Amino acid sequence: QEQLVESGGGLVQAGGSLRLSCTASGRTFSAYAAGWFRQAPGKEREFVAATGRNGLRSAYADSVKDRFTISRDNAKNTVYLQMSSLKVGDTAVYYCATSRRVWSPTLMTSDSNYNYWGQGTQVSVSS
Repeated sequence: QEQLVESGGGLVQAGGSLRLSCTASGRTFSAYAAGWFRQAPGKEREFVAATGRNGLRSAYADSVKDRFTISRDNAKNTVYLQMSSLKVGDTAVYYCATSRRVWSPTLMTSDSNYNYWGQGTQVSVSS
C-alpha cells in the first residue's frame, strides 16, 4: 500500500510562492499518475493539478493555470507543486494523491479516480 506524505505548506503573503512536496513510501510510485487537490474551509475538495506517470503530461484547474506547476521525480518517489503569484483564494489544505488510472486529463480531475491520499498540508495566503 502506498503512503503519501505532503510537506512545504505554510503562511505566505499574496503574490508569494511556495513549493509543496509529496513523497510516497511504496515501490510503485512511478506506475501511478499523481495529482494535487485542495479543500478550503466550508468548501468541497477541488482539483488543482495532475501529472502522468512519467511527468510528460499534465492538467490544471483553470484557477491555477499559469501560476502553478506540477512536476515529479520518480527516482525520489516525489511529486511537487510549485505555486507562484499566490492569492488569498488559494488558502486551503492541499492533498496529494496517486491514481492507477490510465492517463486522461478528464479522469484526473475527479478525486474518485485516485487510490491513495496524503494527510494534507495547510497553505495560508494573507493579504
